[in-house]
Amino acid sequence: MAVGWAREGAVQEQIDATIADAVELARSRLTEGESSIHCEECESMIPEARRKAVPGVRLCVKCQSKVEKNQSSISYFNRSGSKDSQLK
Repeated sequence: MAVGWAREGAVQEQIDATIADAVELARSRLTEGESSIHCEECESMIPEARRKAVPGVRLCVKCQSKVEKNQSSISYFNRSGSKDSQLK
């Protein structure tokens, strides 16, 4: 069943595309390789438990928290094309 002016299956395609974008972004943020012993920002020691839990870690928890706080979140644009969104 099509919704509004959309063709059959278009809504699901939009949902799938949004999920694929989010997965791609998450994968791009994963670390790889050998973990650092010292934080690249503050030079403090990174605990062995963290290095084992997060392969390729480069920052201590405190610095990683700062980086994540400053990262922009995903801003999804309106893929639905609803009538209301077109009127604004």
